[in-house]
Amino acid sequence: MKLIHRMLAESSALPERQQVVLAAERRQFLKRRWRGVATDGTEFGFDLEARLTDGCLIFHQAGTDYIVRQLPESVYEVPFMDAAHAALVAWKVGNLHLPAQILPQSILVLHDEAMTQLLAREGWAFREPEFIFTPMKAVAHS
Repeated sequence: MKLIHRMLAESSALPERQQVVLAAERRQFLKRRWRGVATDGTEFGFDLEARLTDGCLIFHQAGTDYIVRQLPESVYEVPFMDAAHAALVAWKVGNLHLPAQILPQSILVLHDEAMTQLLAREGWAFREPEFIFTPMKAVAHS
């Protein structure tokens, strides 16, 4: 098992054919200590100084780069009709304290029963795509 303390680089400079992927769920990126297995069977243990990022280089051996890729997950995507609608959607989703990612024309929200109920109650149009979800970081009240 290879022990990793930090990423080597934000991304690999090698062509894809010289990269091996270790796929991880979004929640793994929040952890300091965890284990994973790359597609070639190489085992990795992580005792990290800082969080990893999607696509980062974690190990290099014999002309091969090992990178971590975040797995896509199912989310709700609510498109914005206009600025007022965007503000209303963001306010109501924020009141649920759910992880959310703001895009230019929509908001992505983690699947949750409360969000399901909000969508039904408000009658908003939505989709359920698979997405590399990177929610905003929470900020404590000051």
